[in-house]
Amino acid sequence: MASISMLRYSLPPHAPSSSPNGTTPRFRLLPQLRSTVKTPLPRPVAAAAAAGRTPPSPTFTPSISMSYNLTPATDRLISTAAYFLPLFNGLQYGRFLLAQYPVLGAALEPILPLLALYRSVPYASFVAFFALYLGVVRNPRLSRYVRFNAMQAVVLDVLLVLPLLLQRIFNPGRAGMGYKLMVMGHNAVFVFVVFCFVYSLVFCVLGRTPYLPFVAEAAGRQL
Repeated sequence: MASISMLRYSLPPHAPSSSPNGTTPRFRLLPQLRSTVKTPLPRPVAAAAAAGRTPPSPTFTPSISMSYNLTPATDRLISTAAYFLPLFNGLQYGRFLLAQYPVLGAALEPILPLLALYRSVPYASFVAFFALYLGVVRNPRLSRYVRFNAMQAVVLDVLLVLPLLLQRIFNPGRAGMGYKLMVMGHNAVFVFVVFCFVYSLVFCVLGRTPYLPFVAEAAGRQL
């Protein structure tokens, strides 16, 4: 009797010997057996485990999505036109360099008609300065791209006044070491202005934002 009782407890409960229609029943896996079933590993992982090496980590290929933020043509045109103001006002610093190397004047021939028109307007420098500052920089209807470029042009134009102030204060004369320093300073300012103009012109045509040295940070704080 004891063996019969032990046999009864060893059998799983609810395991009928046959189904009602006489067919062989389909037994379900017990939780203990189900936990022992192992899913076959992928081939690279199984091969690495068999060789005693660390299985390779799965690699994920990131999806690359490129978005193009095209700057409108009108914004690029206004931004490009803004940099003509410091260029026209900075050409006066190139008189020594252009007199020494007349070949450089050929590069300025395409803008001579615009320069003649600019100088034909009375007080053109003040009119263009306030029109650019009040009409573009302080205009909230324009994009930040246009206002930033216009502000850079305004700041660069303001900086061009400093060499003239220094020249009037120290009055280097027309000879001596002071005159040579003045010529070198004018040449450096002219080269810097032309570089800023060409650099900004190319970037504005491409729809990118130019960041001028000594100017961009001051312009960004004013917006």
